[in-house]
This record gives sequence, structure tokens and C-alpha cells, in this order.
Amino acid sequence: MTKTIIAIPRGRIINECKSLLLKTSFAPDPLLFDSDSRKLTFSSKNKNIDFIKVRAFDACTFVAFGAAQIGIAGEDIIKEFDYSEIYSPLDLNIGHCRLSVAALKTLLKKENPDTWSNIRIATKYPNISKKFFAQKGIQVEAIKLNGSMELAPSLNMCRRIVDLVSTGDTLKANGLKEVEVIMKVQSKLIINRSAYKTNTDTVQEIINEIKELI
Repeated sequence: MTKTIIAIPRGRIINECKSLLLKTSFAPDPLLFDSDSRKLTFSSKNKNIDFIKVRAFDACTFVAFGAAQIGIAGEDIIKEFDYSEIYSPLDLNIGHCRLSVAALKTLLKKENPDTWSNIRIATKYPNISKKFFAQKGIQVEAIKLNGSMELAPSLNMCRRIVDLVSTGDTLKANGLKEVEVIMKVQSKLIINRSAYKTNTDTVQEIINEIKELI
């Protein structure tokens, strides 16, 4: 029997889903949650299910291309990549934050965001950002960065960013102010559609068990 692989994102989400996963009949090796471990593949209580630890932004890609059949990913990442092969049946009620537009406070003293027409932003989410601003009739040049977004305005790369916001403290510390929320975000269970068709019973059992524990 081919093993079912579950992709878990590193960082904040792996800590938030720990208690949930450890209650399942396919609970992973606790080493999965050890931030000091360099290991990337892990066994579980079910010999037919393994776990892999991946970068949060790569979870959707591993599942979409069938390297993993199931995974956990934020709605921001699901929407940014928009893979047709991914099905997301379950909200996990973890990883709550928001994807927002922010700008330099000094800029907002001089400009009303309602007057923006042609802007440059720094973001990890160029696809979501372009669609959002296009709906407002705003042309946008998106500089793709993978982190430290708040630095871009202070170094004159741009004057606005689109990034995840939790408390807003990082924005404030870097002279930025939240302007508008693009979307509320939480983590979801994601499924490879082909894997669901070929291994429906196993995948559905995993979905049902997690659903009962939420």
C-alpha cells in the first residue's frame, strides 16, 4: 500500500497544530515539533501515514504536485498560488491573522489612499495584490520579497507593502500604518484532488478524524 504523506508547515503553524495532531490515531513522531531537529520526514502511529516538514510557502506546492497528498496551509498561500489540483475542505481554526495593505505614516499624512492610481508595493503576494488593486482601478508594480517586507519602504524601494499582520507591532516599529485589510486568514486542511479520487477512504478518514477534533 502506498503511504499517505501529510505536509506540515514550519514555524508558527506547526506549534498551533501540535495539540490537534497528537490527539489523532495517526499522531506524528514528536520529533516533528522539535525546532532544533534537521530531520524533514517523520513516521506516525499509523504505518501507512508519514509526515514531512516544509516551508509554509511551499506546502501548497508539495500537495498540488502530489509529493504529499494532504497538508496544512494558510488561506493566503492557497489563494496566492490558486492551484486547481488543491481542494481545501476544512478550516482548522488556527493561524489567524490578516493580509493587509500598509504604508509609511509620513506618506499617509500627505496622501489619501483613495487617490492612489499608480503605485509600487513590496510583497510576498504579487498575485493577490495585483487582483486586489485591479478591482480598485489601481495600477501596481509588485516587488516580490520573501521576508523583511517592512524594510522596503525605509530603504526607498517603495512606500507601501502588502503583508500578513497579526498585532501590527512590527508595522508600528518600522513607521508603517495599516491602511486596508485585503483578507482575513486562517489555516486550512488541503487535499490533492487526484489523491482523493484514488485513495478516497484513507483521505476521508483523515478529514473526518481531524474535523471531529476541531
